Amino acid sequence: MSLTKSDTEVAKLVAGVDKPAPLSRWKPRPTEQGWWQTRQDRDALAERLLRLFADKGPSNARDQARRRGLTKVLDWLERHPGDSWQDRWLASGADAAGFDWADLPLQGIAKPRNYHRDELNSGVTMLVAGQAVRPGYRWLLRQRQVLMLAEARSAIDPDGFARVERHTGQAARYARSDALNKLTWIVISKGGVVADITVGDCIELTEALQQHHFRGSAGRPLFYALLKEAGVLHGNAPSRLRELRLHGRRSVEQIVDAYGIQCRPIRNLLIEYLTERSPELDHTSLRSVARNLCRLFWRDLEIHRPGIDSLKLAPEVAQAWKERLAHIRDADGNPLRPRENYRGELVFVRAFYEDIARWAADDPARWAQWVAPCPIKASEVTRKKTQARVKARMDQRTRTQLPLLPALLRAVEQQRKEATERVQAARDTPSEGQFTAVGQQFQRCRQGDSGRVFAIDSTTGSRRDLTFEEEAAFWSWATVEVLRHTGIRIEEMLELTHHSFVAYTLPTTGEVVPMLQIAPSKTDAERLLLVSAELAEVLTAIIFRVRAGNAALPLVPAYDVFEQTWSPPMPYLFQRRFGTEDRPLTRSYIRECLVTMSQTAQVTAAGQPLQWRPHDFRRIFVTDAIRSGLPPHIAAKVCGHATVDTTMGYAAIYPEDVISHHRAFIARRRAERPSEEYRDLTATEWDQFLAHFELRKVALGICGRDHGTPCQHENACVRCPLLRVDPTQQPRLEQIHANLADRLDEAREQGWMGEVAAIETTMAAAAQKLEAMRTARDKPVHLGMPDVHLSVGRRA
Repeated sequence: MSLTKSDTEVAKLVAGVDKPAPLSRWKPRPTEQGWWQTRQDRDALAERLLRLFADKGPSNARDQARRRGLTKVLDWLERHPGDSWQDRWLASGADAAGFDWADLPLQGIAKPRNYHRDELNSGVTMLVAGQAVRPGYRWLLRQRQVLMLAEARSAIDPDGFARVERHTGQAARYARSDALNKLTWIVISKGGVVADITVGDCIELTEALQQHHFRGSAGRPLFYALLKEAGVLHGNAPSRLRELRLHGRRSVEQIVDAYGIQCRPIRNLLIEYLTERSPELDHTSLRSVARNLCRLFWRDLEIHRPGIDSLKLAPEVAQAWKERLAHIRDADGNPLRPRENYRGELVFVRAFYEDIARWAADDPARWAQWVAPCPIKASEVTRKKTQARVKARMDQRTRTQLPLLPALLRAVEQQRKEATERVQAARDTPSEGQFTAVGQQFQRCRQGDSGRVFAIDSTTGSRRDLTFEEEAAFWSWATVEVLRHTGIRIEEMLELTHHSFVAYTLPTTGEVVPMLQIAPSKTDAERLLLVSAELAEVLTAIIFRVRAGNAALPLVPAYDVFEQTWSPPMPYLFQRRFGTEDRPLTRSYIRECLVTMSQTAQVTAAGQPLQWRPHDFRRIFVTDAIRSGLPPHIAAKVCGHATVDTTMGYAAIYPEDVISHHRAFIARRRAERPSEEYRDLTATEWDQFLAHFELRKVALGICGRDHGTPCQHENACVRCPLLRVDPTQQPRLEQIHANLADRLDEAREQGWMGEVAAIETTMAAAAQKLEAMRTARDKPVHLGMPDVHLSVGRRA
């Protein structure tokens, strides 16, 4: 099928090619037209530069080469017009020539030698470092002359660069050099000293680095952090360079104008409509509505129907638009696959037409002129079948994954241990040395300034970043453990901080129960979760790793990709060292870790490897909790759901017909019983739920039975395996054991054989508990706050 130009344009638009340029209120310093160094005459300039850079005497060969080079460059520049050396430099074309600028002065030489080029480079180094000329970033970034930058720092502002360099701390050598080079480029190109650098200058340099393919260097923010710590940048400047490089929250006008709508009345209508709806929507939903109305709906109509200016669409126009919307297309306009949320996209457009018609009744002067028949029928937006298919697919996925969860946990734990063993063995091996870890042979690579550990796999010959592999293995393990124990969303997990821990004291027994505070996310409502012993062990391992021997966790700001806002610096639990700064983990990094983990774990179902996603653990958590007897309304509160129906949508327990019949039975019973029995969870019921933990307190310790379950051993606590004996009650248990021995002797003397069997069973259980207590740690441990298991990886 041949594609028209319109098809290609709309495909590129849908693919996100035409994205708006980032907006910034930070402007770089304007370029100076003239300064005293560039207006010096030749004799004064040469005398000043030779005094600065070639004062070791006529016998020094390097100084002689510099003198010759300076003379050649000045002779060449004087042949070009201009009132200053900067004007002559620009007129010569050297600034635009970049790396090949030396070919211009050598055009008259038949066979130029290497020393000719070296002398010219020496001469221009003196001009640049002496601020006689200020080349642009295009020229500077193509030279990469270490000598030029070093001499420029010593000649222009040695005290300023030394003051900034004192803030580098423990940064790697390459990072310090990269930061100083960037500051030197700014000073050379913009003039002034280090103290004159502005935020706009930093943005301008970063954009120049990106344009000239210095992408690795553009992402290193140490130079900006040094300026901030040294007090060069004023107080209201962002704390990190990434805050300047990422898009901030845009206004409704900017969001709509980004899609290039041609018809001004429709453009104004869309702005007015989105502004009217913005108070009831968060920023993510607002951008989603704008994407559907502006990009997928109206802009598509403008591309295929140039000049369209009315919401009243002809039937054939509306039908053609629906057919185009029904498929995802590539950059050339070819349909790739059906759009899964096709009906969901139609809902936005239908709501647009219906909102205007409804608002026109209240404010006809403003909206009546835009009322038009809706091109989408009600039957086209019914999603019952689609939602049923999605529910069935998710339920089947949950039923498949739930039995395989133990295998995944073993695989994740094994990956973490093996990655730790590899990186530890590499660190204990000198450079270029051979070592064996996890049954594999490696050769340690030379240690670099970054501190990362690299090794060559002897089997494949590939170079592996063992530090990166260990980090990915740890965060995969931490993600799986936290998500499966809490059932929280991925954004809630990434927003956990050191302040999220809350100690709740039971008012009756005084037992301290650790709780985890979940920040508001999707439903804008915070909640508290009980921290189990296993979850506490995982969180302790995370804190121990992130703290890295320091007294507290680093304070880092986080960027919300949905709300497009920055949070204040917080001690986030999920953060890692990235280059020279600490950064919170992102959703994309977590997903990459889980993909790698899924490929390595090789947990298969029906012969196919399973791909584990963050939201899978939330469905598994809900399904397992309700299957274990937790009431659905309690599960809804734990998961942060507004309604029980949402929670039941996550649970993959019963087939659809069983659920429908059960709901019909509940409906009939509600009609026959008092309505007050069916209400939302009250404070009293929640207190009863918490009181369960108070009833677990017995004479010898704490009973570990589940909520809502009776005692299966008829209060025979000594025999019960669920009893967690308090170490302080060891004398009481020894006394009970001694009394049982006396009773056993009496029973044998009297011939009570049934009593003998019962007493022997009780004594065996008591002896087992006493043996476990004697082999435990000498120091008593409070069972309310779990201790750290050795698998956490703490080292002395």
